[in-house]
Amino acid sequence: MLQKPSTNHLNLLSLQSVKMDTIVANERYGSEDTRRSFIRRPNDRLEILDRSEKYTSLNHFFKTVFLPQGYPESVSDDYFSYQLWDTVQAFASSITGTLATQAVLKGIGVGDETATPMAATITWILKDGTGMLGRIAFAWYKGTGLDCDAKRWRLFADLLNDFAIFLEILAPFFKVYFTFIVCVSGVGKSIVGVAGGATRAALTQHQARRNNMADVSAKDGSQETLVNLAALICSLLIIPVVSGNQVLTWILFILFTSLHIFANYSAVTAVVMETLNQSRLNILVKHYLSCGGAILSVNKVNKQEPVVIATKRKLEINLGARFHAVIKNFEDLWTLQNIFAEEKYIINIDLKSDVLGILLHEDSKIEDHIKCCFQAEVLNFAAEYCSSSYDHEMLENRSLQCMIKAVSLGDRVGLLENSILFTNQHYNRFVQALTAEGWAMSPSLMGANEWRSAWNVHGLYEEDKKTF
Repeated sequence: MLQKPSTNHLNLLSLQSVKMDTIVANERYGSEDTRRSFIRRPNDRLEILDRSEKYTSLNHFFKTVFLPQGYPESVSDDYFSYQLWDTVQAFASSITGTLATQAVLKGIGVGDETATPMAATITWILKDGTGMLGRIAFAWYKGTGLDCDAKRWRLFADLLNDFAIFLEILAPFFKVYFTFIVCVSGVGKSIVGVAGGATRAALTQHQARRNNMADVSAKDGSQETLVNLAALICSLLIIPVVSGNQVLTWILFILFTSLHIFANYSAVTAVVMETLNQSRLNILVKHYLSCGGAILSVNKVNKQEPVVIATKRKLEINLGARFHAVIKNFEDLWTLQNIFAEEKYIINIDLKSDVLGILLHEDSKIEDHIKCCFQAEVLNFAAEYCSSSYDHEMLENRSLQCMIKAVSLGDRVGLLENSILFTNQHYNRFVQALTAEGWAMSPSLMGANEWRSAWNVHGLYEEDKKTF
């Protein structure tokens, strides 16, 4: 009877069957050109064969120092184009910042024998103090909205930075108002710090695709430090030339500021975000309604998204409004709850002032916020279409036609009833089409205010209204 070979014997036979000088394993570093093979040599020694390109070692060094681990798979597709323009703008800003620093130092009396250290110190303290107050005030006033429009606020921050630098270069020409001007500049730069830092964090979160936000942020800091170092070297060459030459100073300021603005605009327009905010939803819904239910791609919407000024609508949309701003009396509450009986929100509209208020229920979720914003955009479309020269009969959807007619007649209740009917018919289809096109429904960047309400008047009879 034949005996079954032991496992150790089979392993030995398998080991002997592997020929010498045979590649037994390969490895690579991410998607880079770093490649190594392991070859079996006599005495079962493994020899490493480096199959990388000759330049790979240096290339690999710079990638590991200045790019997130796993690049490019670990970041968004727009990472390289954004960082390229961000590098250019950082260089230009460093040069103009140096020109501004020279002007401020001259203005506080550096090189002037009649200037006193106390006066210079007081000026500097006032400049920093007003900047701190400005930072706190801006964070309180606009802090919650920076996430929702990261691209627009990012560009705003850099434009404001250019204006602050302009004031600092201009300040020495107005000795009497020097302290006031540099204080205004300090406030501007403090706002830049808040808006720039917050939007940078939002963009970093978008770019980090492997939950590697810290790594992306750290490497972004390394890139900026390298750029600032290069700008510092250039500044050492430029300052001796422009010192005392106001014409050359202003020429360089205009040139580098123009480059800074162009690079910043190119950087923010290169960002392609898949999340929904008010601006992107406005573009999507308008196209959906006017083109028979077609959904624009992520790239096309981001190209159309305004980054200089806020989205313009006929209706002013207030998401998460106060209860009394939406509900004026009990009759409103009774009527609107009947219209929105199945929803976690209530919409009311003032056709005279073109204000649309959205009341959010305390149990409402992100899905409810997006749905009510979809309905608000439908109402806005009807209002804009009514005021245009287009024939509303061209629209195939009956509910849309009724909404436009209701706007023209000033029929608020009819407008809201037809809008919720249209929303219930189309919203799920709209969301499915968005998801298929690559849009992300979470996180939501609708920018809702924090007011939440609870309402329930069902079951009350007409005679109970007076005692409500």
